[in-house]
Amino acid sequence: MSDEQSRITALEELLAYQAKTIEELSDQMAEQWKVIEQTRQKLDRLTERFLTLEEQSLDAPAITKPPHY
Repeated sequence: MSDEQSRITALEELLAYQAKTIEELSDQMAEQWKVIEQTRQKLDRLTERFLTLEEQSLDAPAITKPPHY
């Protein structure tokens, strides 16, 4: 095998390795994006629950002295 052919082979191997790495990273990013979306949805639901509870607590009657005072 000539020097030029071995260089081409080395470059092809490197390119294949990099393509595999890029594909694996892309898959990991897609998986992480799913986790981010799930977390965002949970946060939205919790925020809504918190706001509902906060509104309900504002509607609570004012604290007054008990009748025995």
